[in-house]
Amino acid sequence: MKSDRGRTVFNLTLFIAVVLLCGWVGYGINNLLDVPQEDSPGMLFWLIAPLITAMLLRAVGGDGWRDAGLKPNMKGNLIWYGIALLVFPVLTATVVFIGVGAGWISLNGFELPVFFQAFALALIPNFLKNIPEEFVWRGYLTPKLASLKLNDFVLYLLVGLIWGLWHIPYYLYFLDRGIVSEFTDVSFNGFVTLSLMITIAWSVVFVELWLLTRSVWPAVLMHMVEDAFVNPLVLDGSFRIADGMDLLIHPVVGIVSILLFVLLGLSLRQIRLRQAQRYNR
Repeated sequence: MKSDRGRTVFNLTLFIAVVLLCGWVGYGINNLLDVPQEDSPGMLFWLIAPLITAMLLRAVGGDGWRDAGLKPNMKGNLIWYGIALLVFPVLTATVVFIGVGAGWISLNGFELPVFFQAFALALIPNFLKNIPEEFVWRGYLTPKLASLKLNDFVLYLLVGLIWGLWHIPYYLYFLDRGIVSEFTDVSFNGFVTLSLMITIAWSVVFVELWLLTRSVWPAVLMHMVEDAFVNPLVLDGSFRIADGMDLLIHPVVGIVSILLFVLLGLSLRQIRLRQAQRYNR
């Protein structure tokens, strides 16, 4: 009979293998069926394989549901829910403010009421879309890795790297490259490389909010706002970044944005550690 740690390591290894392989398997499925890669059976397999694996490991693989973060745990944690809702708007606005002030970003023609209408309409669809995704990354991967008592920085790195590597087949095969070119003028290969840095940086904040609340719901809300707020802004034709400046000041792939997320995540870590010290006195 496996020890609890041994079972966790075995199940995590199986889960990570599925995550890293499912996109490539999906690409192969589409080739066998001779269908386009976008909106395809292979893409669907890539999307649902991690979720089904996590659910099976919890239901019949011995992991159970106790650390899945299904409860909101809102008592005493409302501040973290507020931060989850505000992270992307505030940090994105900060990047835009810096960019406009330096003359790197132009908002000529930008209409705030139109943007907010698009943002509001996108909230519910993105809330529903991010429930299954966050139940994978913050509802399974994060708590299982955290249960191994890993160093915080190793935890951020592993969660972000595995999350990011899962996206690679999506960028290579399932996503229309025209959308990437509309999103940023960084080269496609540069975008794919930066995507790993982004998921690692974002994971510092996502992981810390999970550690502070032990609930998956702040991550669902945070991811919902990201999709509803940032994407419409960047893809809006009136939002312009000066040529060659995306790598520095883009609200997603820019170095300034990445550093701001790391700084915020590490600040949350300091708050959590201070809370733990007070609790242990």
